[in-house]
Amino acid sequence: MNIKKVLFIDSTHKVLRDELIELGFQTDYFPDYSKKEYENIIEDYFGIIVRSKIKIDKNFIDKGKKLKFIARVGAGLENIDVKYAESKGIKCFNSPEGNRDSVGEHALGMLLSLLNNLNRADKEVRQGIWRRRENWGVEIKGKTVGIIGYGNMGGAFAQRLQGFQANVIAYDKYKFNYSDKYVCEKSLQEVFEQTDILSIHVPLTDETLYMINDEFINKFKKNIYIINTARGKVLKTDDLVKNIKSGKVLGAALDVLEYEKLSFENINKQDLPYSFQYLANSEKVVLSPHIAGWTYESNYKLSKFIVDKIKAYFKL
Repeated sequence: MNIKKVLFIDSTHKVLRDELIELGFQTDYFPDYSKKEYENIIEDYFGIIVRSKIKIDKNFIDKGKKLKFIARVGAGLENIDVKYAESKGIKCFNSPEGNRDSVGEHALGMLLSLLNNLNRADKEVRQGIWRRRENWGVEIKGKTVGIIGYGNMGGAFAQRLQGFQANVIAYDKYKFNYSDKYVCEKSLQEVFEQTDILSIHVPLTDETLYMINDEFINKFKKNIYIINTARGKVLKTDDLVKNIKSGKVLGAALDVLEYEKLSFENINKQDLPYSFQYLANSEKVVLSPHIAGWTYESNYKLSKFIVDKIKAYFKL
């Protein structure tokens, strides 16, 4: 009997390995292997499970002579050469459905914290500083929230804004006729004219690299707040800082930073430039360490959606 083997390059929720084993796959996990060591063994594998540990590039794919699928436990596919893989008949899976709820809630939480000065107020009260007038907040009600990218994440954020009586609009270059009870579809120019709060939900591609730069920011008619729970390099940090200083950007909530490495988990503080130091010291900025997509629930769902897609695709 020819048992199909699946290589786990990253750790995942146990449901993924357990269900693949039930389906008759052999699952192997070598957490200490280097990319070169993975390349030396990949020719024996039917499938790959990866998060962000390594880049699955053309050279890697060529070595996978038996590969039929590559699955990323997460939303983005930027660490996989999808076009080349699919040209070789290799199916690529991801699971944005698994963490859309987490991202939607996290983006909302960051926005509420930013608008209501919660980080600063919490720190002050713990130090015995009782400043009320100085920590008054800004309401979401009546504001226009502009969403760039209306996929799983943008849609989940819009849904969670429903009870705040905000005007929620969205622009997506590749989608049309998606207005619903949560959002009104708009042109990019209309987003520039109407937005008070900008939330970014686009993947990182050659097209979106540093899309949110000085020129883009200054096309907005109003002074704006910016939320980024997408990818760090969609937003040019130097230009963000410039516009916070000028007052064009009233505040920013950032779960991602352009300085992140491929793993999205390691930041060398000594390598961080002035712009990050400015953000870190600014009371107009809320930061988190690329965790918007991670909750105890999403950890399970990210893996469960992958195994369900593998089952459906291969009719198992």
